[in-house]
Amino acid sequence: MATRLERLVPLPENISAFSVMQGEWNGMGVDVTEATCSGRVLHHLCYEDETRINALLEERGGSPCEPRFHESQPCQAGYTPRHLYMAPAGMDLWGYGADLHYARDVTLRFDVPALQQRFGVSLATLSAPRLRFSDERLWTLMKLLAEAVGSPDPSMRLYGDGLTAAIVAHLAAERCEPAHSTDGALAPWQLRRVIDYLTEHADRRVELKDLASLVGLSQSRFSRAFKASTGQAPYRWQLAHRVDRAKMLLSSRHARMDEVAEATGFADAVHFGRTFRRIAGASPAAWRRQQGH
Repeated sequence: MATRLERLVPLPENISAFSVMQGEWNGMGVDVTEATCSGRVLHHLCYEDETRINALLEERGGSPCEPRFHESQPCQAGYTPRHLYMAPAGMDLWGYGADLHYARDVTLRFDVPALQQRFGVSLATLSAPRLRFSDERLWTLMKLLAEAVGSPDPSMRLYGDGLTAAIVAHLAAERCEPAHSTDGALAPWQLRRVIDYLTEHADRRVELKDLASLVGLSQSRFSRAFKASTGQAPYRWQLAHRVDRAKMLLSSRHARMDEVAEATGFADAVHFGRTFRRIAGASPAAWRRQQGH
């Protein structure tokens, strides 16, 4: 399937630069696009063969962007900041700006039957198009997902899985599941099984669906129960565990930063250092000095 960028070559009039970054979580494609423009812009929004939800993350210019059902017919929905649009597969849409300088957006692409089967929910709300609607929670979740696209951090696998599960749960009524504990947390055996798995795979990419399947829960139910049990989302727990493991390795004065980064699953020493500082409150080198190593 051609990407949005490939479909827009040559670029439409007054679009001087266009880029796409792609990711995928839970069978949901995530495309983050940026466009630099100079004036009036009208172009096909693509993805007509897929159900999609789009969130406008940023726009600059003399007039706001708008999605259209037809090239020559203005959008009937009034302007709203941080607007979204939703369109089922088989529907064409166009984007228009009377005086656009820059735009950045994120598009979720997915197969509805496959997504319904994966999560065990009904997504009937996706059968009808909606233009320029407001949903602050959905917009925020999509913005966070856009920020995860392109990250080399293995923890982003769990992070993105959690965000896409939250998006699906927001869009559909969840299937009722029997309670596994009285307080909404994981039962002791469930928590132990998940922690053992996360510990064993600390330096690898872990998917939320795999953790949820270990204890027989849906991804959204599992995410809530895990946080109720540990006080942290699964990806945050995994990240903190990797930093704790790094501290053990840093206790050896002979361990180099790149070796510690590789052993704990970070892409490189720079990314390791940035994450370590955020979690531990000090750089790896400073933490090592504080410990007298």
